[in-house]
Amino acid sequence: MQGLTLAGVLNYWRHLPVNGKVEAPDGVVMLLSVRDDWDGGAALIARLKAQTARFRLLIATSGNCAAAEALVAREGDWVQIVRAGVAVDEGQKVHKLRAALRALQAEDRYLVFVDADIEPPARLVGRLLFPLVRGKADIVTGYRLLLPEAHWQAALVGAVEMQLATLPRAASATMPWGGAMALTREVAERLDLDAALAGRLSDDMAIGLAGWKAKLRLRPVRDLLVASPLEARGAIGFGVRQYRHIVTNSMGMWLVATLVVTAQALGWVWAIGWGGLAALAVGYGAAATRALVRRRILAGVLEPKQVRAARRSLWWDVVAPFAVCWAHLGMQLMAACSRRIRWGGIDYWVKRGKVVRMERVK
Repeated sequence: MQGLTLAGVLNYWRHLPVNGKVEAPDGVVMLLSVRDDWDGGAALIARLKAQTARFRLLIATSGNCAAAEALVAREGDWVQIVRAGVAVDEGQKVHKLRAALRALQAEDRYLVFVDADIEPPARLVGRLLFPLVRGKADIVTGYRLLLPEAHWQAALVGAVEMQLATLPRAASATMPWGGAMALTREVAERLDLDAALAGRLSDDMAIGLAGWKAKLRLRPVRDLLVASPLEARGAIGFGVRQYRHIVTNSMGMWLVATLVVTAQALGWVWAIGWGGLAALAVGYGAAATRALVRRRILAGVLEPKQVRAARRSLWWDVVAPFAVCWAHLGMQLMAACSRRIRWGGIDYWVKRGKVVRMERVK
């Protein structure tokens, strides 16, 4: 079992692009949903300006984001705003993205979706567009790589997420991540994206499942592990929420993932309780080797400062790999205990991906 996990990480590293090719076509629009308390994202905007591909930035708000209004006033030559209002029967982020889709212009040919909390590299847009322009994919995605604060809880959740981030992904089994995702206008119309998102809470799960149903080609870009800071406060809740999105959209997907992690968790129970020193040596040897390989992966896709933050998660897999596995399983099981998801100051109750009830947190 430890050999399989090590082989998976080695496979990811082996197929990591060395010189990632980019494209910079005309007609690119980036959709960014922000909350009312968004601070304007000075660092994010600077990174977006440094992109190798040009695009129009379409910021989706509820209509009460002062920082977004100020940004548009300053940068109106390439930044526009959509004021969506407040959702009543769907996720607020989904509500804003649907409004942005309805505001697309005739010349918008490529749609790029990003989150406000990422630290995108300059090649992000160009790398996402490359498979689309070359006709190699219908939906293209990067993946989140958490940069945990210097706190044990954040580092532990980061270690769990890194297990997922460095898994080898087949194009036929990829689920897009809404923090860095792209598709063509043609695909959006083919999926009737506005209708596919209607009433949903998770934008990326809705798009991914619609893409699977339509038998589209979903392609991950391995060298786009996009840095996303993680605060210690609420780190465990973040991990549970991610799996609760899966539970409420696809119980089968959650079940497969949970069975795999359960097998690994039970393996560690056996190794610690009955396997003896030989079993522990195998487990720790594989864990240390995985950490070394992941260190090489981080160095190939992140900036030096980001690498130093991401390495905090590697120590968990070296010192206590069993704890990472058990924490992973714990988050999966906690996710299945409720259909309520607290996100952005709102409690949502979700059934089969649809919001059936929502209440603002007081």
